[in-house]
Amino acid sequence: MLKGYYYLGKITKVFGLKGELLVYLDTDEPHKYKTLESVFFNLNEEPVPFFIQSLKFKSDHQLIIQFEDIDEHNANQYIDTLLYLPLEMLPPLSGNKFYYHEIKGFKIIDEQYGDLGVCVDVLEYPHQAIFQINHPKGEILVPIVDDVIINVDRTNKIIHIQAPDGLVEVYIGNQ
Repeated sequence: MLKGYYYLGKITKVFGLKGELLVYLDTDEPHKYKTLESVFFNLNEEPVPFFIQSLKFKSDHQLIIQFEDIDEHNANQYIDTLLYLPLEMLPPLSGNKFYYHEIKGFKIIDEQYGDLGVCVDVLEYPHQAIFQINHPKGEILVPIVDDVIINVDRTNKIIHIQAPDGLVEVYIGNQ
């Protein structure tokens, strides 16, 4: 992971005979990236800009990209390269949708228990992401699902939740 950048996708293979590369986009809204002019390759843990000569969709999440300075002679060396964009380029979200990096430091308030503490991290597991909350009595882990999140207040950096029944008690007991 490159600091200050977000993961966009991965080069999966060479496509065709001119050095075009097949890129898998790991995003919910791939169409928002159809006008990309450049991306950053993660080369030795450093962001290196590569400029796009042409780009077309092969499928919903797959792009065929011809990069400047990449041709049939050197394209193979970029297979499995991870692609990134600067965090500033993330499309803004509204309502109860958020990026995980955005909510670190937000206060988490539960409908029943009130102030649970501050979200110190988001733990990403294969089937679900989890709020990692720093509470005075210890760590609290709450699943990030639509049914739990009531409101995201970006201005005041507060997320209102309704934790699943019995979950908070497991961590802090009955109050």
